[in-house]
Amino acid sequence: MRIGFLQLRPKFGATKKNVKKVITLLSRVSDATIVLPELFNTGYLFRNKEELASLAERIPGGYTVTELKKIAKLKRLNLIFGMAQKAQRKYYNAAVYVSEKGKVEVYQKVHLFEREKLFFTRGKSLKVISSGEAKLGIMICFDWIFPEVSRSLTLKGAQILCHPSNLILPYAQAAMKTRCIENRVFAITANRIGTERMGTGSLTFTGGSQVVDPTGEVIVSAGDRSESLKVIDVNIEEAKNKNVTPANNIIDDRVPSLYSVICSKKK
Repeated sequence: MRIGFLQLRPKFGATKKNVKKVITLLSRVSDATIVLPELFNTGYLFRNKEELASLAERIPGGYTVTELKKIAKLKRLNLIFGMAQKAQRKYYNAAVYVSEKGKVEVYQKVHLFEREKLFFTRGKSLKVISSGEAKLGIMICFDWIFPEVSRSLTLKGAQILCHPSNLILPYAQAAMKTRCIENRVFAITANRIGTERMGTGSLTFTGGSQVVDPTGEVIVSAGDRSESLKVIDVNIEEAKNKNVTPANNIIDDRVPSLYSVICSKKK
């Protein structure tokens, strides 16, 4: 199975320009599952909810999904990309899955980061998608810091964690290695690069997009300054083997009766 990422430097507010650039870059590959960054088509630093409202799109009928469905069909791609979703009177930080056959699925980010809480509604469920060759578990950026997410996706059958991101903290990429080890899955983190400014504030994104295998090895990665499209062949069977040793299986050896505290609300 061919999987990979497209690391980008989006221009804030320039949806059509960002989408057209992605289509040009994706035209170089075929027969692959590719992950793009979080909010790839709009940028990240919204000034207010009104600005978000002007840039968010309905799914599946909006411009971004319509255009990426075309390149997915043309190049036989499965795409996972982040964008702002307009749904009734709410807005979600969403990840969209578009298959080569035009299937569309949406995951709405559960764990909102910092100022995202001012604008976005939190998602209420996790998402695992059957894509033919593999099952894909969808997570967005800050979801990485909650090990419950990747474990839950694994228990739902995910073999690849697809992770559109706008990472600014310095240790997420390293943490994703652990997520792969503890669940024995692949992970594709597609981050963005560049700096966005809003008034006197700014955010610099860390790049470092990567594909990690079930042993925690980074098998392909990007730097922190350049746009990058990278694809690699993997053996998805490796994610089906949950044995750490002949006597230890990370699923079978769990003792769920001892973990109830994880699901309890803080008092």
